[in-house]
Amino acid sequence: MNLVILSPEKEIFAGEVKSVIVPGSEGQFEMLQNHAAIVSSLKTGEVKVTKANGEKVVFGVEGGFVECLNNEVSVLVSGVSVA
Repeated sequence: MNLVILSPEKEIFAGEVKSVIVPGSEGQFEMLQNHAAIVSSLKTGEVKVTKANGEKVVFGVEGGFVECLNNEVSVLVSGVSVA
């Protein structure tokens, strides 16, 4: 599954991942390989990424949107910090 995290300023992360947990506006949820297509708004919180090699990375985000379609996950955020 491919993930890209973008802010207005730059690309924050791009690469192959096992899972992504995002702070959806109605509660956090996880996306894995072959997840159903979804578009959701995000609230302020943490995006938790498990890379393909098992390494975990956490990004603090200030809200935005996520889209998952055909194992391509795009996270668009207004602001980000590496936790």
